[in-house]
Amino acid sequence: MIIGVDYYPEQCDRTLWEHDIITMAQTGVKVVRLGEFSWSRLEPREGDYDFEWLDEIMKLCASAGLGIIMGIPTNCPPLWLYESYPDIVRIGEDGKPVQTGVRGHRCINSPVFIQHARRITTQIVRRYNANRSIVAWQIDNELEAYPCTCPACRDKFRAWLLDKYADVEMINKAFGNVVWSGEYNNASQIQPPTAYPKAWQNPALCLEWYRFCNDSIINYVKEIAITIRRECPKAVLTTNTCFSSNTPDFYRLFGELDFVSYDNYPPIRMPEDKQQPYSHAFYLDLMRGVREQKFWVMEQLSGPTGSWSPMSPAPQPGQLKGYSLQAFAHGADAVIHFRWRTALTGAEMFWHGIFDHSGKPNRRFTEFSDLCRIAGRLGMLEHTEIVSDIALLYSPESSYALDIQPQTAGFSYMEQLRRFHYAFSKYGANIDIVYPGTDLSKYKLVVAPSLFVNKRAVTENLYRFVINGGTLVLTCRTGVKDEHNNCIMDDLPTVFKELVGAEISEYDPIGDIKRTMRDFSGSEYPCLEWCDILQPTSARAYSEYTDGFYTGCPAVTMNRYCSGVTYYVGTISTQEFYDGFASNLMTQTKIPKLKGLPQGVEVTTRTNGKEEFIFFFNNSEETAEISLPKSMYSLISATGKDHLVLAPFETDIVRK
Repeated sequence: MIIGVDYYPEQCDRTLWEHDIITMAQTGVKVVRLGEFSWSRLEPREGDYDFEWLDEIMKLCASAGLGIIMGIPTNCPPLWLYESYPDIVRIGEDGKPVQTGVRGHRCINSPVFIQHARRITTQIVRRYNANRSIVAWQIDNELEAYPCTCPACRDKFRAWLLDKYADVEMINKAFGNVVWSGEYNNASQIQPPTAYPKAWQNPALCLEWYRFCNDSIINYVKEIAITIRRECPKAVLTTNTCFSSNTPDFYRLFGELDFVSYDNYPPIRMPEDKQQPYSHAFYLDLMRGVREQKFWVMEQLSGPTGSWSPMSPAPQPGQLKGYSLQAFAHGADAVIHFRWRTALTGAEMFWHGIFDHSGKPNRRFTEFSDLCRIAGRLGMLEHTEIVSDIALLYSPESSYALDIQPQTAGFSYMEQLRRFHYAFSKYGANIDIVYPGTDLSKYKLVVAPSLFVNKRAVTENLYRFVINGGTLVLTCRTGVKDEHNNCIMDDLPTVFKELVGAEISEYDPIGDIKRTMRDFSGSEYPCLEWCDILQPTSARAYSEYTDGFYTGCPAVTMNRYCSGVTYYVGTISTQEFYDGFASNLMTQTKIPKLKGLPQGVEVTTRTNGKEEFIFFFNNSEETAEISLPKSMYSLISATGKDHLVLAPFETDIVRK
């Protein structure tokens, strides 16, 4: 298990470098990320390169035995490049150039930018392709599906649509452009969505624009990857990612790369509502599922955060260590902390690293040192994996389509996924979060919330899973749209009616109005935001509404189909419902579950096929006690234990 740090020598006094690198190595740091924002130092003037400073810091790393993640610095072009070639500036949805001077404001479709990006990449890789300290190359930084509307992007978007649909008439038909006299006579009339709210604009156009922006960023990654591998064929490539205002399709973004990297900033303060899902285990499981393999955390919480928002509270004792071990528990093989030193200048000077501005050892450094010590003892986990019986399906296109057209007040696609994940987590289950087209045959239970945009291959995949004996959960707003983001002319849930064994006669977008449902055991739960009024054909009611004009109608159904079972949840409820529902589902599918775990305790298992290693993480502000079924060996304390006492944010790992 690898612990690393992000380091910015170009932002530090040179006299600090050697001391910092030696301290890192003595502390137990194994890798350092360098260079991802340093273009202006590497090429201070066009065609004039300066690598001496980078040579020096890399030699220091090599002498200390530290591996290097080399950042390709294309996220922040130098100001001379913007000044000399203003056409590379990204144009916003309002048609105006994005103001430069921050970061990420280049157009990744600009031929001039691509030319310069290739050139700086070639210079870096050519100089360091034989450097044995480099363990991976990071392309750019926190890439998004950037919505640039410059002339180059407009022309590419038109060509992209014509390539997909053949001619303007087919585009008109797919988009339903007859509405509001939006039909195109020729390709020149095709424009990207504007700065108007997306809900006011053609949803088919908006979804295709999102797909085009994804293709653009993927093509850009390919360009840089090809450039690197031309000079260094064995280069190991990644890019770091996070959820953003233009979240890319992670499944496709990482298709050309060697492993997934994620920037992980878990919550520092716990919510007052104990039922509110807050754990970043959800995002860690999602990142592991992008390529269905282990991943790296390229940026990890190290101190109070603050840049575009006021500073957060300081991480509580145990959080730096606990959240890093949580990442290992969910499939990370490396956790790189952002950052070693807190910046003295620039917009991120209050986004704190391990050391504060003084550079003196502090509480966080002491905790970080202990983390490095523990990580150094976890070598037996290197060849382990996470095996799950449960899969949650995450659809980037359904998520984006629901953002385009919000369904009702409070309705959140991601919140549904998080509530299901939180519920299964309470019973100690491993959970995969995967693409809807993934081979589902290895799972017993699959949950697919709000598959709003229907794709034939996904539909066939879910039918195949149930036919072969799987248990599937679908929820409200499933099967609403076709692949063009237009409504399907059929009773909901359209293509899934046979699988669900029920039809939706009407729906009630209740928003902040509350209804109630009662399940088969007599337990009552609130209904929030949405109510599907279900008419069973072959399904049976799992719960029924107890008020509203649909009193007595099913709210949740269960249908046996071929060798499998499909549940349909026609409403949204509180965490208490999802907890009870998850418990019943695990019982029905014979998935083992732990009972009586203290609030906030997360249990995850990694296995090498012969041995199982169980992580117990107390993700709460209260001390937790857990009785083990038998005495187990603790990897943390190197002793046998039959009872665990975990302080807030403490982790123990036992061999089963």
